[in-house]
Amino acid sequence: MKCISESTEERIKEAAKTVFLEKGFDGTTTRDIAKVAGINSALMNYYFRSKEKLFQSIFNDMCTLMFEGMLDLVNRPISLRDKISKLMDHQFQMMMQNPNLTIFIMNELHRNPERLYATVGMAKKIPESIFHQQIEDAIAQGIITPIDSHHIMTMIIANIQFLFVSKPMTMLAQGLDEAGFNAFATRHMEYVKDMICDYLFKPELSS
Repeated sequence: MKCISESTEERIKEAAKTVFLEKGFDGTTTRDIAKVAGINSALMNYYFRSKEKLFQSIFNDMCTLMFEGMLDLVNRPISLRDKISKLMDHQFQMMMQNPNLTIFIMNELHRNPERLYATVGMAKKIPESIFHQQIEDAIAQGIITPIDSHHIMTMIIANIQFLFVSKPMTMLAQGLDEAGFNAFATRHMEYVKDMICDYLFKPELSS
């Protein structure tokens, strides 16, 4: 019985994630979620007493998805150049799999700023990370351009996430289908990676 309950709960959460990402909190009804999950509304209410509680659970999961993998990477004992490359790869793959994630989180933070605590806690861990210390050490050794680690993270996130925020406009302007956009995004990702690494690791500094 426990396995069945856990399976139903996960099915509801997956359905809720799909609907919330598409419609946001205000545009979603419990009936919408129940329909996608393939259950009746009464059963959904049994597992999650309110739309608000279910949404908070999904929102926290989405924030974790956005930041947790990055926090794991910033603390890995690998070279700084390799770490920056992997951070960009991680962000890119996450957005390829969840292209609506940024818009969803930004919209909900504007709608309810109190939710910001779910993201701030993770963001505050960056100055305590191995990555931050690597940046400080590389600057002291003259290996990279002097820059705060928060600026590097912002450059990575902004350059990659905007690609997916502007996806509908890019597809329309260039006449791309889904496969065409994926090819464009993959190529653009390499340009972003080269641009950031070329700026940070200038030849005269790394030689």
